Amino acid sequence: MQSVLLVEPDYRNKFPPLGLMKLASFFGQRGDHVRFVKGKSAEVRALGWDAIYVTTLFTFEWKRTVETIRFYMRAPGRCPVVVGGILATLMSEELKRATGATIVSGLLDSKGKLGVPGEETIDRLVPDYSILDDIDYVYPVNDAYFVHSTRGCVNDCHFCAVPRIEPKYCSYIPLAVQVGAIKENHGEKRDLVLMDNNTVASKRFDDIIDEIVGLGFGRTARLNGRLRRVDFNQGLDARLLTERKVQRLAETGVWPLRVAFDDIAMKDKYERTIRWAADSGLRRLSNYVLFNCDDTPVDFYERLRVNIDLNEELGTHIYSFPMRFSPVDRTDRKYIGLHWTWRHVRGVQCILNATRGVVGIKKKFFLRAFGASSADFVRLISMPERFIMQRDLYEQVEAQDWCESYDSFSEGEMRDFEARALRARQPELGSQFPAVERLLQEY
Repeated sequence: MQSVLLVEPDYRNKFPPLGLMKLASFFGQRGDHVRFVKGKSAEVRALGWDAIYVTTLFTFEWKRTVETIRFYMRAPGRCPVVVGGILATLMSEELKRATGATIVSGLLDSKGKLGVPGEETIDRLVPDYSILDDIDYVYPVNDAYFVHSTRGCVNDCHFCAVPRIEPKYCSYIPLAVQVGAIKENHGEKRDLVLMDNNTVASKRFDDIIDEIVGLGFGRTARLNGRLRRVDFNQGLDARLLTERKVQRLAETGVWPLRVAFDDIAMKDKYERTIRWAADSGLRRLSNYVLFNCDDTPVDFYERLRVNIDLNEELGTHIYSFPMRFSPVDRTDRKYIGLHWTWRHVRGVQCILNATRGVVGIKKKFFLRAFGASSADFVRLISMPERFIMQRDLYEQVEAQDWCESYDSFSEGEMRDFEARALRARQPELGSQFPAVERLLQEY
């Protein structure tokens, strides 16, 4: 029997680490002693381990992740430290140079990938939910069957890491086997969370829906008096949805219906999908809205406004979750898109701080928070932070004066203002235009 330590860095995340949970099943079946820890624990590190496995998440968690790996590299006995997961797949060479650990890229979807005697296809194993009891951290989503009905994606979006992590699309993985095994080993779970990247692309979409309903997750299904929810967590592709597919989704307990809206060019298909959903009785919806990528601030505002207007027209409840784009191999959150500026991105963050990252359904609040038009929005996110975050204090005098000066800029003044105030974190003062120089003083 060996002693195996499973480690997740101490970032805040919604879901438990499925990769480590499956590793726990593999080592547990061998009779090994397995322990799970979140973050750095000198006490746990000192216990002595035969092997340590560290999972990774997003690349912008680079600093925290590298610090965690280096911490456990100093465990007694120089035991091997093996690192896998998203960051390890996207930046394997960089991570190896930074830590000296053994890096495993991609899914554990073939035998022998870890190089452990007797190793099977670990990705197909039942997640071991019991390791979650080893830590105090409570994942926001925990009472659920975490499953896959597909793998990979048929698209190749440049901003997405899926093509590199799961390059081959698998159109069907039986759900009944996964749910049955989890239930047998770890008890009944209330909800069903599909971690698929593009379920709608599957040629066996109908089989997947039939299986979901047959497993007890139909539209009105309950467990212990509470509605059972189905969550296609990574969102559904509006480009591939049809009216019939939306109607089939409505047969399940899907809540909320997540539909991505990453490009204003998708507006017609997106609106069509929302109307189908409303007609099918699916009125609780959620969507991811990518910004700071190929879009412009005007595009971003228009996508948010589409949801507000649809809510008003259809009686739907669409909650938007803006997601700031960062290249999949970047180790910080400092990237600024081609059509964005640092000041604009920071302005959006100031607004989202007040809304806790969510764009709600109330039109009056939206118009107050984001502006009544795209022009109002661009002006708003160009303002000094204190004017955005403390509007009640400043808007009657200082902010109003600022806006009047901004609105009066000539074309040349606006170019100068943007060059000096918007593209630098600490703008260099001394504009050739007195009106611009006065506004620069506000930063």
